[in-house]
Amino acid sequence: MTILDKILREKRIEVEALLAEEMIAVKSGKTRPSLFEKLHKAEKLQVIAEMKRASPSKGLIAEGADPVTQAENYSEAGVACISVLTDAPFFQGSFGDLEAVAAAVSTPLLCKDFIIHKVQIDKARSAGASVILLIVSALETKELAELYSYATGSGLEVLVEVHDVEELKSALEIDAKLIGVNNRDLRTFEVDLARTEEVAAHFPFDEERVLISESGLVGRDDAVRVAEAGANGVLVGESLMRSGSVIEAIEALQVPLGRAVR
Repeated sequence: MTILDKILREKRIEVEALLAEEMIAVKSGKTRPSLFEKLHKAEKLQVIAEMKRASPSKGLIAEGADPVTQAENYSEAGVACISVLTDAPFFQGSFGDLEAVAAAVSTPLLCKDFIIHKVQIDKARSAGASVILLIVSALETKELAELYSYATGSGLEVLVEVHDVEELKSALEIDAKLIGVNNRDLRTFEVDLARTEEVAAHFPFDEERVLISESGLVGRDDAVRVAEAGANGVLVGESLMRSGSVIEAIEALQVPLGRAVR
């Protein structure tokens, strides 16, 4: 059983618990800017900064980190979006973290989780998310299409995550606008930035879509590498959580966009 298999097993249990609760009342939260527009119009590589206490591969990263303090630091640094991990068993996150961040900042807000059911989308929206994540490798083709349609129909933006060219095709088939390349293989949790370059070589940059490089990015050199491949943005968690100066770390990532973006 892979790490992804173990995570999805837990998600199915979580979904059953959510479905057993009373109907989730979706609250109308703050109106947040469009993440797509922020990335599509940008002249520098944009940062999606993540609130992340732990991971299956690295264990504890920032135990006890306060999500509001972290989010306020990210917002001050001018990030395009704040990502909040809401998975508890593997990442020590919660929907409570998402609600707290939503109340504190007005930037686009990504609910980072392994979404396999509409009830999780309702929960994310109710907690204040303006963007959700759908992972191609975690979903069947029909499930991906149905969840994407449900989320966008609910007024949410969707970051569709791929790991290779075949998964990129799945993202394009549902007409995804925000497409992220996870440099980490969710089955083994091995990381290789070449994944971004491989997918970028087949990415339709002439269309109304943006490419985001996720995982394994540490500093300016990595940012330059993925920007030159064509990425409009990067999703960074661990290195920012460990950073002594969040603002300096984010500024180092905000490099000029590369050749393929325009």
